[in-house]
Amino acid sequence: MNSRICPETGAPMHRDVRPLTLTYKGESLTFNMPGWYGDASEESIHTGDDMKLSDRMLNRLKALVEGLLKPEEIRRIRKKLALTQTEAGQMIGGGPRAFQKYESGDLLPSRAISSALILLDHDPKALTVLKTQKKSGTLLGVGCLSGSGLGQVKGHVGRWCAEFREGK
Repeated sequence: MNSRICPETGAPMHRDVRPLTLTYKGESLTFNMPGWYGDASEESIHTGDDMKLSDRMLNRLKALVEGLLKPEEIRRIRKKLALTQTEAGQMIGGGPRAFQKYESGDLLPSRAISSALILLDHDPKALTVLKTQKKSGTLLGVGCLSGSGLGQVKGHVGRWCAEFREGK
């Protein structure tokens, strides 16, 4: 669609970018927001892609204010660790598509993910601890329970533990 009509004035609108300022917890970020803008009013219409940019910029601002890693920092650290996005999500946390979303800015990383990445950036050799835990059948220091001592794990959880040990 090459033109739009302003819903308020009926005047033609055109594609343009205009500065938009977002504010979060007293901090502000201004960026160029694409959209359909009219000359006769302050009205604008934004597509899904336009709003995706706005969402990503809001996540960037939140990361700045909350002290979380920005998308480009996450990508740099993951590459430094020589992990694919899928491997990073499975090993560090968030799931197989999490790092794709963190690195695009579509999803804000948790404090735990940011902290783990900061530590791994400082000491990449610590990644071997996570790799060892995966191979030994432990997850964050909690082993799968057996019949001796702590009781029997049953049903779905027991099957998950067995698959986890086998590397499935």
